Amino acid sequence: MTPNSLTRLLTLSVLLLCTLPSRADGLADLKTALSRLQGQTPLKAQLEVKTWRRQGEGKDAQDKQGAAALTLEDNGRGLQLMYGKDLLARVEAEQRAQLKNKEVSTPALTGLRDLEFTDLRGMSSAAASLAHAVEDAVFLNEVSDQYAGKPVRRLNFEVPLEKLPQRERKYVRELDAKLSVWIAADGTPLASTVRVKASGRAFIVVRFKHFSEEDRVYSVLGDRLLLVRKEERGGASGAGESQEYKTSLSLQPV
Repeated sequence: MTPNSLTRLLTLSVLLLCTLPSRADGLADLKTALSRLQGQTPLKAQLEVKTWRRQGEGKDAQDKQGAAALTLEDNGRGLQLMYGKDLLARVEAEQRAQLKNKEVSTPALTGLRDLEFTDLRGMSSAAASLAHAVEDAVFLNEVSDQYAGKPVRRLNFEVPLEKLPQRERKYVRELDAKLSVWIAADGTPLASTVRVKASGRAFIVVRFKHFSEEDRVYSVLGDRLLLVRKEERGGASGAGESQEYKTSLSLQPV
């Protein structure tokens, strides 16, 4: 091979290497996206909560349902909730009815009681909570997948027992916890799921089992990551008691 031929071959090799896509690192892309999406773009949205809980089994089971809608604002003044006149009227009517009958259904009151600050903050500023979840998990792999009919990447994680808070770790003997996050080409999270099964023993003689599934859908508003839909279902049993629950939260910017 002549020197000129060798030079042309080396040049061609360099050009080919430059045109080939670099190996994707989805975990790094996700972390970069979460860092840039912890912004403060003003948000005003309609928040809806629906809950369902069942305590006990068979004819002795008791069901409670909750449903409420309110306005959420997150801006330079902080996080604020606005309770509309219709909602306030419903709450007052349920409170009056409850004075006459302790067993009466109170969906508005129940829905508001089940709504926690961590839910509100996690919906309006989703990047921080997802970043914490990723940090507490062990990365397994990255695979190609489809989401909403488009090619995406799915990152799979597991949460080992030692990642649980020490107080919970004392009682849990077996844990199967998986986290999956679907990301766009630039690492922006599109959706995530969490699947948890746990069993253990408390107070020596009380055995328990727990399972939960949570599906999340994300959206971007300016430099802010929103959790626009969260659906959770699960249950637990132990000491002769059982319970099931479903929770649905939705956030619609207005």
